[in-house]
Amino acid sequence: MTPRPESSGSHPEQPAEQRPAEPSASARKKKPAAAKAISEKGGPRKGAGKKSTAKADASKKGAPKQGRVKKAGAVQGAASAAAPADDRLAPPEAELAVSPALGTADRERLLDGTHHDPHAVLGGHPVPGGVVFRVFKPYALAVTVVSGGLTVELHDDGSGFFSALLPLREVPAYRLLVAYEGAVREVEDAYRLVPTLGELDLHLIGEGRHEELWTALGAHPMTHQGVRGTRFAVWAPNARGVRVAGGFNFWDGTGHPMRSLGSSGVWELFVPGIGEGELYKFDITRPDGSRTLRADPMARRTEVPPATSSIVTSSRYTWGDAEWLERRAHVPAHEAPLSVYEVHLPSWRPGLTYRQLAGQLPAYVKDLGFTHVELMPVAEHPYGPSWGYQVTGFYAPTARLGTPDDFKYLVDALHRAGIGVIMDWVPAHFPRDEWALAEFDGRPLYEHADPLRAAHPDWGTLEFDFGRREVRNFLVANALYWCEEFHIDGLRVDAVASMLYLDYSREPGQWRPNEHGGRENLDAVAFLQEMNATVYRRVPGVVTVAEESTAWDGVTRATHHEGPSGFGGLGFGLKWNMGWMHDSLEYMSHEPVHRRYHHHEMTFSMVYAYSENYVLPISHDEVVHGKRSLVSKMPGDWWQQRAGLRAYLGLMWAHPGKQLLFMGQEFAQGAEWSEQHGPDWWLLDPAYGAAADHRGVRDLVRDLNTVYGHTPALWQRDTEPAGFRWVAGDAAEDNVLAFLRYDRDGTPLLAVSHFAPVVRHDYLVGVPDDVPAWHEVLNTDAGRYGGGDVASPDPVKPEPQGRHGFPASVRLVLPPLATVWLRPA
Repeated sequence: MTPRPESSGSHPEQPAEQRPAEPSASARKKKPAAAKAISEKGGPRKGAGKKSTAKADASKKGAPKQGRVKKAGAVQGAASAAAPADDRLAPPEAELAVSPALGTADRERLLDGTHHDPHAVLGGHPVPGGVVFRVFKPYALAVTVVSGGLTVELHDDGSGFFSALLPLREVPAYRLLVAYEGAVREVEDAYRLVPTLGELDLHLIGEGRHEELWTALGAHPMTHQGVRGTRFAVWAPNARGVRVAGGFNFWDGTGHPMRSLGSSGVWELFVPGIGEGELYKFDITRPDGSRTLRADPMARRTEVPPATSSIVTSSRYTWGDAEWLERRAHVPAHEAPLSVYEVHLPSWRPGLTYRQLAGQLPAYVKDLGFTHVELMPVAEHPYGPSWGYQVTGFYAPTARLGTPDDFKYLVDALHRAGIGVIMDWVPAHFPRDEWALAEFDGRPLYEHADPLRAAHPDWGTLEFDFGRREVRNFLVANALYWCEEFHIDGLRVDAVASMLYLDYSREPGQWRPNEHGGRENLDAVAFLQEMNATVYRRVPGVVTVAEESTAWDGVTRATHHEGPSGFGGLGFGLKWNMGWMHDSLEYMSHEPVHRRYHHHEMTFSMVYAYSENYVLPISHDEVVHGKRSLVSKMPGDWWQQRAGLRAYLGLMWAHPGKQLLFMGQEFAQGAEWSEQHGPDWWLLDPAYGAAADHRGVRDLVRDLNTVYGHTPALWQRDTEPAGFRWVAGDAAEDNVLAFLRYDRDGTPLLAVSHFAPVVRHDYLVGVPDDVPAWHEVLNTDAGRYGGGDVASPDPVKPEPQGRHGFPASVRLVLPPLATVWLRPA
């Protein structure tokens, strides 16, 4: 953790004579005794009733206004400047040369919300002749300073300003009694406290290297200088002034102006008495003098949309997944079994909260044998149908399903069930909502200043300015935040291609080349490299996954290894294989009689299979917006559609690369996915006549995952060419694909896919001659899956007849529209 002392020193640009003074040791010692004297004796301290020279001087024209000392809450007629009972008082001959009232300029700036350093003029400050107290409390009728045995009512200067000059030697520890109509509140003075952020925090923020940015900015309940309250901090370098508004001040931030901390662009205010659950926003005065009310970019909790306020929060969650976290770093993701179930949490079981999901989702996923879930974006977003891909609260899990600690409970439950959690993360863009990030402080801040670089052409959103170090810091720290605070095991980074290319979805004249005349977004490249390097350095066992749809060189190459293009690798652990997804689905959409002409669509993926570390994704994007569900993409009648789906899944699980399957496709849902009602679970109801058809596909998925997990040949050498060998890659006329997978010990698995709706008897498939017999370990045509049960139950022995370049061959019965896996018997 970045060290941050509670009392971290004064503002670096604040003159010494204006800095809030720390209470002296004597003042701290006297406070309890004096307070006790007032409460128990009920009277003033000794000498409080005597008239003083200071009072007499103050009555003269032009003299500074003095406060009035109260006796047990009643106003006395004079202040005692020379009371012998309190050695904090200045000697009577002290020069009184300062007027306590604020000057016109400071008053106007505070009222207008444009004061950059309210702490310099409010609170208690030593001046010639004593200590001046100034308080700004709009709507207050009276304000009284209470310090030990000293009780002084301040002069009402109008417009909510109160002041007094007291003949004290130093600024004491004090509290305020604030009288409103019908109520009196005793409060701490926020403007007597030193900044809560230290020089190290500000230095790291300024350099864009604060890897725990969420601990510095945002709203944090804490104890500061012995006072309980909440520290508010926000980066708004273009603002003329920033104030905190919330439920605690009836959404009027006038009385809570923040101070600017030097050149960092950070504004800070510690508000005493404010704790968890408070709603707040930042009231920002723009450079043109207009004002805007903004949600906190670093808010860790938000209201339930469509409400937009940020909420003060802190976590009390106790994790129970230490064993999981220790184990996950043992084997790199690309060398381990990784089978992913993609979930949209709000619609998986509509109406369930995070904690209710924790009672159902882990058990379901574990039963089906998936190693991981991938959650579509859970960060807060205002528009539900965006599915979370237009984020406004980058540091807050969506409040639709519960609190941040509730989300931790769900992650913990998945981990305790042995299931990893990958989360979709969206650093490419953000929406234009006027209460969120867009022109946050009146000028482009998180977005690029160049309109051609800022506007995303496809989604009507704004792209981040990856060249600005504070913006990169905001995003890099955000990636770490989810991994460290919520124990997320992987980040699937959305829309990477739109980040990498300056001309992405743009016509000529709508983009500007980089400094070398190229189309690459050098700032985005640097950001992705920094993000990946930082995440892998700080969080062992986490994997990052790129959704990148182009042939960018080195997406999963190490950042320090330069490729042919002259760039270092982007540093991702895995990359979605969008080419395989498009080609294979295109092939499957053809009638079997035409598939011979499209055979290359199934084999081309192996041309580039080892250029990156791949995931084979059948995601939500492929089953919405008129694309039809996975089973509905298959041609033929209902039996053929299900058979084609089962054969396709069998090929997918055997193909080099990890697997990802979207919810609902595991049981052959016929309708497209809708975020409004989620998967059609009723299809599995035994009372439904075709339930067995859907349960059969789900049983296949369970068995695919089970055999996959116990067969290292299918995952151990996913990224090594030696882990794969074609057997029959050119059998287009037969609609057959056959290949071998090998584990590190050389143990093979033979996968044969047959995409024609006929049975092929005695089909010869080449095999090595060092395996005495092969037996089926999985057949997608099995009766229990809804198939025709065409199978080879007995071990198959090789014949010395060579085939497909191998010295031996096996004679198989190929079921119609099926995939068969065989292992050495």
